[in-house]
Amino acid sequence: MAEEQPGQERTEEPTQRRLDQAREKGQVPRSRELNTLLSLLLSAIALLALGPVWLLDLQHLLQAGLRVEPARLGEGAVMTEHLAAAVLQALLALGPLLLIAIVTAFLGPLLMGGWSFSTQAAAFDLGKVNPVKGLARVFSIKGLMELLKALAKFLLLSGVTLLLFYMFHTDMLVLSQFAIDEAMRRAASLMLWGFLALSGAMLLVAAIDVPFERWNHRRQLRMTRQEIRDELKETDGRPEVKQRIRTLQREAAQRRMMQDVPHADVVITNPTHYAVALRYSQEGPGAPRVVAKGRDLVAQHIRELAQSHDIPLFSAPPLARALYAASDIGEEIPQGLYLAVARVLAYVYQLRTAAPTDYVPRPDDLSIPAEYRRDEEPVDAD
Repeated sequence: MAEEQPGQERTEEPTQRRLDQAREKGQVPRSRELNTLLSLLLSAIALLALGPVWLLDLQHLLQAGLRVEPARLGEGAVMTEHLAAAVLQALLALGPLLLIAIVTAFLGPLLMGGWSFSTQAAAFDLGKVNPVKGLARVFSIKGLMELLKALAKFLLLSGVTLLLFYMFHTDMLVLSQFAIDEAMRRAASLMLWGFLALSGAMLLVAAIDVPFERWNHRRQLRMTRQEIRDELKETDGRPEVKQRIRTLQREAAQRRMMQDVPHADVVITNPTHYAVALRYSQEGPGAPRVVAKGRDLVAQHIRELAQSHDIPLFSAPPLARALYAASDIGEEIPQGLYLAVARVLAYVYQLRTAAPTDYVPRPDDLSIPAEYRRDEEPVDAD
């Protein structure tokens, strides 16, 4: 027997996407016992509220059925007319019960798993009428559980019914001794107690069946780890698609970054491997900000763009590497590099205001704290 591949056991809880797909197929938790319980409870409430009205309607129906003029018995249409009138009165009297059945048909599924109308579930499927699959469902674990539930429900309801007969058998036997209105009133009272007793029994059954059906529904939708990974790929995108998206985002960010280079105060270079463009607003309280940075080809593009807009280039390899590694675009430079950057900016500002014949000493010894130093890389000659 081949060993089961790792990650193929359905041990993972279903994702929300898996639950949504199951709902689209009509696979939602359902409990027939909950529907039966609601039907019994609503019938008991209706009997309690409308019992006197129903008794009066049934009395009229019984009287109308027995009250036939002997002279008209020979007419062929008399019995048909009486039957039609009796059926109409019965439908009017039982209308609330029919309404209860309709409400229960919608209320039970709503409380259990919500309404779900699926065209996929209503579509014709040969597998549903396949006798082999039908036998497999009958002898499956779910079929065994349904059999055990049916037996338990039968025994419980049978016991409750026998208990009711034992408690009220005398009252049932003496109904014939009363007048019709009193007999029907007593019968309605017995029916009410029967509804309440059966509802109590079904309440116990539903209290067990509803959590079981919810658990079994999620158990059937459990996923393997491989299915989880495949769903994540489908949801978040394939690796090649994600890589393409990141590339496009990086290109868009670079285009935005290049638009800010002409507004920089200075570009600090490696001189060729790195380039970091800085801008300092003397009006605000903040520190200088990085408006663009890059290495290799991007650094070359930054330098060319800076030269075309007369932005000073300052070659300081340790400072360029430190700024590139320790700061992001749009953020202020780290506090540990304030002094070195301040000396560079002061030099740039002095060059702007100096006369052509003035000499401005270049700050060559820039102090870079040890935590900001990076490994040395080849430095091209100026």
